Amino acid sequence: MTHPEFVALDNDVSRSHALSLVPRPYPTLEEAGLADEDLRLLAALATGATTETAARRLEVSARTVRRRLRSICDRLGVASPIEAVVWAARRSLI
Repeated sequence: MTHPEFVALDNDVSRSHALSLVPRPYPTLEEAGLADEDLRLLAALATGATTETAARRLEVSARTVRRRLRSICDRLGVASPIEAVVWAARRSLI
């Protein structure tokens, strides 16, 4: 019996759809459009700050921090704020 993960794609699945499942490379800083404020938020998280602590440091609400983080993650194509912090750290932005 073949394991379900190793079953070949059905013929009706188009090649373009299969290729769309391949992760795209991370965007460049210019493509991501990160502002200095976004980088300050990521730097605060890199120090271990909670959402609430980062909000106080940046003088915004915790809800605003969560919205910005979601926006940053969407622009970078990452799944979590930690991945966004790693993305910025690897590029020596924070």
